[in-house]
Amino acid sequence: MRLATIRTAGTTTAARVEGENTAVPITGYRSVSELLLDPEWRRVAEDADSTPLTFSPTDLDAALPSPRKVICVGLNYANHIREMGRELPGVPTLFIKFPDALTGPFDDVVVPEWARSALDWEGEMAVVIGKRARRVREAEAADYIAGYAVINDYTARDYQYATLQWHQGKSLERTAGFGPWLTTADSFQPGGGLRTHLEGELMQSTPTDDLVFPPEKLIEYISHIYPLDPGDVIATGTPGGVGHARNPKRYIRDGEVVRIEIEGLGHIANRTVFER
Repeated sequence: MRLATIRTAGTTTAARVEGENTAVPITGYRSVSELLLDPEWRRVAEDADSTPLTFSPTDLDAALPSPRKVICVGLNYANHIREMGRELPGVPTLFIKFPDALTGPFDDVVVPEWARSALDWEGEMAVVIGKRARRVREAEAADYIAGYAVINDYTARDYQYATLQWHQGKSLERTAGFGPWLTTADSFQPGGGLRTHLEGELMQSTPTDDLVFPPEKLIEYISHIYPLDPGDVIATGTPGGVGHARNPKRYIRDGEVVRIEIEGLGHIANRTVFER
């Protein structure tokens, strides 16, 4: 099952995606974020029988526009760790991206003048929590996963490396394309390829099961620090091929489109626009 947050008639609605551009609204829920707060969200989504609506790609809002937490994992693909000149970690590297950073899967990313000199792509698989998880063991963690989506941990490298903390380079307002929808866990198994293209050129290509810390291990680790709530998002890390690690470095320019696809989840595509 695929669940989307769709912009329609001046508001948004959670919806069950039925076809390439058709979906059934889930009455009473303005977003998938709101839907997942209902303990019966799966049944509610499956039983929805409203009149279908037609949508275009730009009608899609961020898959979950208002999670309580967006937890990002740095250095989780071995090939990316090596290209950044680091050793394989013994525990996950975590940082936070605020929900203000999220944007629709096909929205333009508008960048102000002061933050455009070192913009980088980071195609990632996002894991979405389906029920409250506190001190969960890895063996049971799969039961807490609502589903998966595609996310771009869009990064301003100069802000990221201005201090030892990464957060300020990772939370630029409305830059992280997220979607195109939530694919529920019963309809997806990690392992297919993640591919990132910049202006049609392949930049990243790695299977999504090639993680140092898989989703279940991340849930175990994080939920022993603080609880995870329904609709919380874990961005599981990016593979090798980022622009900052290239020689010469390659950053996103005005007007360029970053397209990220994960087999079984679909794709997102965001054009970077320098604010005038």
